[in-house]
Amino acid sequence: MKSFYYAFICLLALTITPLQAQKQLTLEDIYKFGVFREKSVQGINWTKNGQFYTSLEQNGVVKYDITTGKAVETVVDFGTLNPRIDVDDYAFSSDEKKLLFTTNTEPIYRRSFRADYYVYDLTSKTLQPLAAEGRQSYATFSPDGSKVAFVRENNLFVVDLANNNALTQVTNDGKFNHIINGSTDWVYEEELGFAQAFFWSPDSKKIAFYKFDESNVKEYNMQYWDEKQLYPVDYRFKYPKAGEANSVVNIFVYQIEGKQTVKMDTGTETDIYIPRVKWTLDSNVLSIRRMNRLQNRLEILHNNATTGAATVIWKEEDNAYVDVEYADDLIYLKDGKQFILTSEKDGYKHFYLYNINGSLVSQITSGNWEVADFVGINENTKPATIYFTSTEDSPLDRHFYSIGLDGKKKTKLTTQKGTHTVNMSPDFSHYILFHTAADSPTTVSIFKTAKNTLVTVREDNKALREQIAAYQLQPKEFFNFQTTDKQTLYGYWIKPKNFDATKKYPVIMYVYGGPASQSVKNSWADGHLYFHHYLAQQGFLVACVDNRGTTARGATFKKSTYANLGKYEVQDQIAAANFLGSQAYVDKSRIGIWGWSYGGYMTSLSMMLGADVWKAGVAVAPVTTWRLYDTIYTERFLKKPSENAGGYDLNSPIMHADKLKGNFFLIHGTGDDNVHFQNAVYLQNALIKANKQFESFYYPNRNHGIYGGNTRLHLYQMMFDFWKRKL
Repeated sequence: MKSFYYAFICLLALTITPLQAQKQLTLEDIYKFGVFREKSVQGINWTKNGQFYTSLEQNGVVKYDITTGKAVETVVDFGTLNPRIDVDDYAFSSDEKKLLFTTNTEPIYRRSFRADYYVYDLTSKTLQPLAAEGRQSYATFSPDGSKVAFVRENNLFVVDLANNNALTQVTNDGKFNHIINGSTDWVYEEELGFAQAFFWSPDSKKIAFYKFDESNVKEYNMQYWDEKQLYPVDYRFKYPKAGEANSVVNIFVYQIEGKQTVKMDTGTETDIYIPRVKWTLDSNVLSIRRMNRLQNRLEILHNNATTGAATVIWKEEDNAYVDVEYADDLIYLKDGKQFILTSEKDGYKHFYLYNINGSLVSQITSGNWEVADFVGINENTKPATIYFTSTEDSPLDRHFYSIGLDGKKKTKLTTQKGTHTVNMSPDFSHYILFHTAADSPTTVSIFKTAKNTLVTVREDNKALREQIAAYQLQPKEFFNFQTTDKQTLYGYWIKPKNFDATKKYPVIMYVYGGPASQSVKNSWADGHLYFHHYLAQQGFLVACVDNRGTTARGATFKKSTYANLGKYEVQDQIAAANFLGSQAYVDKSRIGIWGWSYGGYMTSLSMMLGADVWKAGVAVAPVTTWRLYDTIYTERFLKKPSENAGGYDLNSPIMHADKLKGNFFLIHGTGDDNVHFQNAVYLQNALIKANKQFESFYYPNRNHGIYGGNTRLHLYQMMFDFWKRKL
């Protein structure tokens, strides 16, 4: 009897303990207490010899030995700084004797910011402000470390560190909403992916910079409400909507010694884009990429930095658009005779080798897969070795590869399934590997390149993994299916807690779906992952499917939505909802859809064109007519409104408001500088005109990200309450 009783108690303990150990996920855990905060290695700067790297940590800048992965020195202890500052970022001078600290960073738009900069002398241990008389942006050491350039109030400045911090004002005509020197206008920053728009020459004797004349660009007006003031604050900024006037952009080169400024020849046509500027290894040759307004022709110009004269050395055209990546994929080789560039001209993004005059030497990579990111090129090997990540294994994964400049000896360097990003040492002897997968948060490891051997693991997110186990978060499960028109689509779902295949579950579909995006990939966190886990624990099946137009599937798949944004994407989401509804454990009468930004557009249009498919939808910060969105993004995919009116109107949710049947919830921030609150207002008017009932909510002064304080907690709680009521 005693042995039976003891065995029973042991069995009971084994049965009960996991249930007791499991924690119930709450939105406060996610958005207030940061229970699932992921760790990484931040602010990596390599030393010149490649044997050490430094990283930004809470108490200072710490140096690590790359051969052991262990800390060997605290380069700067922030507790010893005078004055005391909170460091947001840092950079070394080329001789590694000075540091440039960024502090008090104040965001402007997505990438732009103002800050206070300080120069720290490692020899004298002194800390000095970079410049007085106002905050600065994008302060950058010259290659020789003797000077720092920065932007302030739309003008470009240079500080001579070797000459008692003498300040030179390079431009004088900068003026808000009129002239910008050395930084970008709103649309370049948002759609071409950079805010700093000045570049030191390799010999530190010149600075190339953009000048934007946005005088003829129309203003968008936003009101901000301050509870301490009786009247709202009026904020106006230049925002070119589709079909409207852009800034006129020119490139100049400033000669440091002679204090002379030379305009670069970019042609007589001014209604163009200059998506990239880069110095070649010759300090008298500036490389300028020029693109027509329609964005289906891209050229590389080589400009004489002394005279401004230009030669077009390369050109590519496309029936849809030429994709300009955010990453800098133009690489000039050290011999000064050749360069590498990526192109989609064979249907997939691959590396090509060209002579300096633009004549093609060879295609380096090939196949029905895409180069994802260029990591580096070791030109000390024969032939030179290119390091990159690609989708060769799967469009859902990103693996690390090396290949010879001659296109031979391609080698896969990573083995674990998932997404890999890489930071290589300057001498290519080691690399830091960031790995994540659908079932694994980030792991940061150091590898020795020779024989591809692991040195150490710097961060494994052990605490986060324990939290994931304690909350018993369900893993993403990947699937694919074929639509009736023979399109293979990839998706994932997160099944409800204690999933029972004999039950019927409501489904919430998450969609982004915009051109060249990808939501379905083998990686851990995205912006809404833990909210989706919360929904799953509350009994919903959460699913996501990437439609046509998304990336990693080749140019044909990506560009199939050209001139018809919304048409094929919604067809694919309808097909996905029908596929999910055909599963035995799905209640097809209770399927919802939600998305943010382009996903908000997709949700709005899907709720109307697929009115019988979805019972409910939540559209956050949606574009509701592409006529209200910016020039670069919209015209890249739709042409100008005057050239493709149907493409703008036939798939606008505003034009289909009368088709709405389900429960629709529209959410927007009134301070959204990107997708303007005007979009929500226009859709609301259309729904009212059609006598359609709907719910709406606005967040005062919040921008496109809708965050700050309790904002995210409030937003996700409100969305959950809606799903609970409607599904």
